[in-house]
Amino acid sequence: MKIQGIARVDRKTKNLVKRLQPGDIAIIDHLDLDEVAAESLVAARVKAVINAKSFSSGRYPNLGPRLLAQHGICLLDQAGEELLNRAVEGKPVRIVDNQVEDENGVIIAQGIILTEAMIKDQMAKAEANLIPLAAEFIDNTLKFAQREKSFVLGGVEFPELDTLIQGRHVVVVVRGHNYRPDLHALHSYIREMRPILVGVDGGADALMDIGYKPDLIVGDMDSISDEALLSGAELVVHAYTDGKAPGLARVLDLGLQAKTVAAPGTSEDVALLMTYEHGARLIVAVGTHSNMIDFLEKGRPGMASTFLVRLKIGSLLVDARGVSQLYRVRPNHLHLAQVMIAAAIPLVLLAFMSSPVRQVLRLLLLQVRLAWKR
Repeated sequence: MKIQGIARVDRKTKNLVKRLQPGDIAIIDHLDLDEVAAESLVAARVKAVINAKSFSSGRYPNLGPRLLAQHGICLLDQAGEELLNRAVEGKPVRIVDNQVEDENGVIIAQGIILTEAMIKDQMAKAEANLIPLAAEFIDNTLKFAQREKSFVLGGVEFPELDTLIQGRHVVVVVRGHNYRPDLHALHSYIREMRPILVGVDGGADALMDIGYKPDLIVGDMDSISDEALLSGAELVVHAYTDGKAPGLARVLDLGLQAKTVAAPGTSEDVALLMTYEHGARLIVAVGTHSNMIDFLEKGRPGMASTFLVRLKIGSLLVDARGVSQLYRVRPNHLHLAQVMIAAAIPLVLLAFMSSPVRQVLRLLLLQVRLAWKR
């Protein structure tokens, strides 16, 4: 096996995908590759992905490697961190069997080529670890819920917003699993209800990718494009509980203004609770994280703040995750016949109402009668 392409190298996959071009070879440093990162790599149409770490540690059944393999992308596993220094950004590299060569043919790393069968076996072994892992996850969630309960009990001071949310529908978009098709499925709802559109970090780019302009952007601003930040949306930077907000510097460097909110939990939790506190009539969540695997893929050992936020918001929250898979129209022969009949009826009526057409039909009928008498 031999695969050649231009090397793109980054320790952070979310930064790397911004530079990828079709046919590139992505060199990453990503233990337990998550599904959202894998979706970004698939969308970039890379030839291969070389991981300095392990695509799957076996701790839990992460879905990223399987997704890449299903799209025919070559996976070279456990290539070693030295590769990150030896591979040159923008220069050609080759994968020859299980080795990585630079443009001069010098071997700079070697790893393990993952097959779909190997990935399936890894997933099966990881699934056997789910019960003790779930017990640990629940314990962490309950422990941190005790510490973070002030988050939903009025302990966080949210800024006054220029965006008027009171009495409005709100759509909060996170760049999580299946966010693209779910957002497309909400197109009619968004067009008719004109909700406030809130992008959580890269969720703002997700909105812009399909032609929407975010009204409000919430997050630590580390995985969002400059284009989205400059879109004219109101910006709220999620700060640490001590008030430090590293993402604010990036906003100010762009000549923009932003408000800050110091709160525990994730930025999507902050966005959901903030829109609730500002009087949203209904909150629709797209791409949000809501189960154990979601949070493990984000590197979080529990979901305390998410649990507390959803507990408080209650029936005002509609989780649109997976809505695109609820119903898909599959046209059949009966539907086609019905459409053709419906289209033919007005044409027939118009034909009988037209005098020239009636005369032609009478002549045809007369010829049939004469032929029959003969």
